[in-house]
Amino acid sequence: MRKWLPLTTICIGTLMLLVDVTIVNVALPDMAVNLHTSFSSLQWVVDIYALVLAAFLLGIGSFADRVGHRSMYVAGLSLFAIASAASGFANDATVLIVARGVQGLGGAAMFATTFALLNSSYTGRDRGTAYGVWGAVSGAAAAIGPIAGGLLTEHLSWRWIFFVNLPFAIAAIALCFLVLGTGSRHRAPLDPVGMVTFTVFAAALTYGLIRSNEAGWGDGVVLASFAGSLVMLVAFLACESRVEHPMFDLALLRNRVFAGCLIAGFVLSAAAFAYLTYASIWLQSVRDMSPVEAGLVTLPLAVAAFVTSATVGRLLHGDRSWLAIGLGIGLTGLGGLVVAAQLSGADVTWTALIAGLTVTGVGTGLAAPTLSSTAMSVVPLERGGMAAGAVNTARQLGFALGIAALGTLFAARIQSSLTAHSFPRASDASNEIAGGQAHAVLAQAPIDARATTEHLIHLTSVDGLQLTALVAGVLGVVGGLVAGALIRPAARPSAQEVADDVSPTRHTLPV
Repeated sequence: MRKWLPLTTICIGTLMLLVDVTIVNVALPDMAVNLHTSFSSLQWVVDIYALVLAAFLLGIGSFADRVGHRSMYVAGLSLFAIASAASGFANDATVLIVARGVQGLGGAAMFATTFALLNSSYTGRDRGTAYGVWGAVSGAAAAIGPIAGGLLTEHLSWRWIFFVNLPFAIAAIALCFLVLGTGSRHRAPLDPVGMVTFTVFAAALTYGLIRSNEAGWGDGVVLASFAGSLVMLVAFLACESRVEHPMFDLALLRNRVFAGCLIAGFVLSAAAFAYLTYASIWLQSVRDMSPVEAGLVTLPLAVAAFVTSATVGRLLHGDRSWLAIGLGIGLTGLGGLVVAAQLSGADVTWTALIAGLTVTGVGTGLAAPTLSSTAMSVVPLERGGMAAGAVNTARQLGFALGIAALGTLFAARIQSSLTAHSFPRASDASNEIAGGQAHAVLAQAPIDARATTEHLIHLTSVDGLQLTALVAGVLGVVGGLVAGALIRPAARPSAQEVADDVSPTRHTLPV
């Protein structure tokens, strides 16, 4: 059993960093009350973690080649633990948001070294087994988060969703020095301009989407954020096409399979998980469910993802991976459409989510475990780490931007529904309802109008959630069709053909 201790050590870090993407979902209403947060602050608590994780993943991978993968993994675990403690002790939203950002940086350091550590720890059949176990863990992690968060929030407090990371991080750090080799180091050139431009691009776009909830789409700061994001994206592409050792080699995008994997990774997180943040707010603050009950609502997704990954998913590799990915992403979208179809009327309850979440879970179990391995298999060996890092970056960026974009739709739909019913101060009330403070809106209503107010809160929040599920569903179905078409074997070039496409003057090292 000792030979599997390195895998255990790596999976502990992977489980922690991916669970923390979604574990805060069920704790948001308690955070809103305890910290007196706004809706945009709640979005940032969720978003900043995924955003930092996505923005620094590729860049940190290059730096890890210099300092050593084990050293970087230990540094990531340590930073993650410290930031988790700071998040748990946070006494206002600003401190929590900053700590979550630092936590994302630690998560990026862990995630960026995962494949290198697996490759250095295992060979042959054992390596295939290790990747299979790691894929199952990563595939189910996002679905486990709401359940774990619900249990901790209800029986302890929301702060324990962060404190619980500490013993696991300490155990993983100790195991690192006992069972992981130091590995080799390479003088991998860094790409600071690429790191900065990509980070600013993603941050500006996310900020503009979140700020638009409060200030409106015509706000000058919102427009400036979108303009700045576009400029940074152009600058990033220009930089990566000209620098000798880019953080991300744009020539890889000529590979249809690799491009399809990037699309699939982005859509998977955006379509399957982003709207669940707002479902959790609706379940707790409007339907008065406990954190545990709200977390358990996602159990069908978690179970379906795990069972599918362990049974059908493991059979769809190699030439059949296009089917697993394309069908899987499409099913996550179909699940969202089923949820949207079931959400109708003020009296709808949590049962409306079950069928759609089960379908989404099946899709997640098919697609998630094979994404990175498929991307790595169709690029030159020396770019395998870059390919895997790019897919994981796409997944986290999809979640971050999905949270921001769907949150804008969620709040806007609630506001338009309240306005249509001539509800007073509809703008402020919509942000409070969307931000998990529906009870505060109800408490402010005159006594003789509370029954009507409660009905409108139920009706408009369902309208908002229905729209987010509908948009996520359409995105998933379209994304699945596009990804499947790109990844199909008939369109797959060989690794040698990809190598021929890449400029021979470049010698990019794996990240």
